[in-house]
Amino acid sequence: MNASAALLRPRTPEEVAALLGGGGRFLAIGAGTKPALSAPPAGFTAVSLAGLSGIVEYDPGEYTFTALAGTPLAELQAALARNGQYLPFDPLGAAAGATLGGTIASGISGPGRLRYGGVRDFILGVRFVTGRGENVRGGGKVVKNAAGFDFPKLLVGSLGRLGIITEATFKVFPRPAAAATLRCDLPNFAAACALLPRLAAAPFDLEGLELAPPGRLWLRLSGAPATLPERLDRLEKFLGVEAERLVGEAEAAFWRAEPWTGLAGAIVAKVPVTLAVLADFDEALGGRGAGRRYSAGANVAWVSWPGAATELDQLLQARGLSGLVLQGPTPRPLLGIRREDPFQRRIKSALDPAGRFPDL
Repeated sequence: MNASAALLRPRTPEEVAALLGGGGRFLAIGAGTKPALSAPPAGFTAVSLAGLSGIVEYDPGEYTFTALAGTPLAELQAALARNGQYLPFDPLGAAAGATLGGTIASGISGPGRLRYGGVRDFILGVRFVTGRGENVRGGGKVVKNAAGFDFPKLLVGSLGRLGIITEATFKVFPRPAAAATLRCDLPNFAAACALLPRLAAAPFDLEGLELAPPGRLWLRLSGAPATLPERLDRLEKFLGVEAERLVGEAEAAFWRAEPWTGLAGAIVAKVPVTLAVLADFDEALGGRGAGRRYSAGANVAWVSWPGAATELDQLLQARGLSGLVLQGPTPRPLLGIRREDPFQRRIKSALDPAGRFPDL
């Protein structure tokens, strides 16, 4: 089904509830920056949340904000920046128009998750509409609120299966005064992989750590400007290789950019990985001409796959891995190993007993 063929555009949470109360099957979409997650399956109608946009409440003194689900990340980041604050998990896709609700539903975090954690670690509260047409609130608007069932974290990565997110509250952090990055090349991929556990155990407080084959590393530090040169010196000595230092706009631009290579016509997928499978996985990807970069200390692989989705699915299954497709032609966004979660199934049945949302 073409998402533009029957696109509904509610403008308030109440209109979303009324829409669901009238029957039908729906998939909520944001700005469409992750096309593989925004295409409704056959028999489902797309519900655009673009009309649910705007910051509802922002208290810089409390380091929290509440915004509607269709609010562009760029708008939120600009408001936070005016007060010297930011979302430390570095949400991806802001330049392309990605929204707050899409970030929650996809569960996609950026390079900052290495040090600070991901979307789940910063969401405090959520408002959503269930398959029954009920408006539900979970969590709260303050950091210390712990009342009720933890719906906010449950909806992170839910991909529109449990409800339509209409509003969310997040905590934020003060933005570091300065940042700098070391870029270096290890002799090969094996040497880079061998260095990763040593870096994880070392007291450098890395803000970001990216790896691209055959052995290029980007290592980010942040903090007081006066301390950065000495910290960079110690880190470069630890690496044992000569490194280039990135500062200013060139440094910031690298970390703002999307972590996938974007091969023309390729399938773009996010794959959680571990060091134990990294070498074999990278060899298999390289043998097929796939673009790849490993983020968050090589715990996440961003793959640009030039072949068919079924081939990537088989490659992942053979290694016990799972993947989430963000872009490119695919019959379903989840590839590789599918682990059944009885708890998730029970939650799905409770919130969406009539199957109003896709069951991925």
